[in-house]
Amino acid sequence: MKILRKSAAVTAAAAAAALLSLAAAPAEAAPPATHPGMTWARMADGPDGSVRVGGPGGTPSDPYKGDTPATAQLPVLCLRVDGSPLPDGLTPDFYGGWAQGTVAASRPVKGSRLNSRAAADSVCAAAFGAGWRMAEFHDGRYGPDLQYSGGWSFWAYGDLPKNTRFWTAINDQPANPWN
Repeated sequence: MKILRKSAAVTAAAAAAALLSLAAAPAEAAPPATHPGMTWARMADGPDGSVRVGGPGGTPSDPYKGDTPATAQLPVLCLRVDGSPLPDGLTPDFYGGWAQGTVAASRPVKGSRLNSRAAADSVCAAAFGAGWRMAEFHDGRYGPDLQYSGGWSFWAYGDLPKNTRFWTAINDQPANPWN
């Protein structure tokens, strides 16, 4: 009986040591992103401090394959959806919905750092606080009670720099640096 208890104690100790070594092992960092990412820019100013963001002409945005190499260093387009009401004078539609919140630009980061959606969202949360995340192609809402999701551009409150591209996510195409 004494030998059995000693074996069980050794086995339990070995299992505990193995678990501790796993917990103490550093998490492997994800490799840098290498895929071109989609970028948007400030397109227009609207009423009450609103701004329209999207894929403007000139240097077109590519929501299917990405338009900017992951080696580029650009701000992330960040969004905090808080249920903000639609400003008077805007009529949202499929191509220019209302995001029900505020946009802001992070400090510039290399696209290679955006190796997951969580990594991109963390840039916004670190810059602006809880509830902020990377803006997404389909964040604009339109229709009765803003029940439909559109694409290509959206309106939100905010003040963004002119003539600047921003890393922007798309959830249904391989056009993100992490793809």
